[in-house]
Amino acid sequence: MYESTSGGIVIKEYRNEWKFCCDENDLEILRNRLDAILEKDAYGDDNGRYEIHSLYFDDYKDTCMRENDAGISERAKYRIRYYGDRSDSIRLERKEKRDGRGRKRICLLSGADYRKIVDGAADELFWQTKDPLLQQFCMQCMTRKFMPKAIIAYERTAYVEDISHIRVTLDQNISVSDDLSHFLDGDYMRYPIQEKQMHVLEVKFDYILPGYIKHLITNRNLSQSSFSKYGLGRRTLQDRGRL
Repeated sequence: MYESTSGGIVIKEYRNEWKFCCDENDLEILRNRLDAILEKDAYGDDNGRYEIHSLYFDDYKDTCMRENDAGISERAKYRIRYYGDRSDSIRLERKEKRDGRGRKRICLLSGADYRKIVDGAADELFWQTKDPLLQQFCMQCMTRKFMPKAIIAYERTAYVEDISHIRVTLDQNISVSDDLSHFLDGDYMRYPIQEKQMHVLEVKFDYILPGYIKHLITNRNLSQSSFSKYGLGRRTLQDRGRL
């Protein structure tokens, strides 16, 4: 499923990605049931949780946000991400969507690479790097004026089933920030992207979702959603007069 290319990772096949919004009660019930049937991701703390920090980029027309809102079937967006307080281990991701299925392309970034990107020196980085994904991103920065737009942060509990290549995640305390200069130190003002405590369940699988996992969703009467953390985060900033 994974292929290494010039220091990056390509997920070759698109996967099904189902998202559902759930309230606090649903979240706890799902967590208890998932604890009983799946293994937690090895990267979490004692409770299986970890924090995710993502810096999203868009062009001067906000094309990524507009395509997401319009439900364009084939689209892509770029983000820089790190986990927990490990800002010394950051990566660039290109998230691609096609007909409801998704995949990610990933490459690692050095601190110097990151600084060049946010300081507007993507043209210099383009000639220095040999990574095709980073070159592609730098080209977008040069030709379409891609720039940082918003930080999205949240807590994740992840479950895995390695044999069937299934991943189930519970995301909570989702917030947005426009304090972009403090992205790497994590010390930025955060705004919740929803007024009430709503969380996101996401299920990723290749072809067929086993019945015992599907039952967890149908048993809670959860409705599938096209929830976009980035899109909702940008609208939250707009509502607060931050754009």
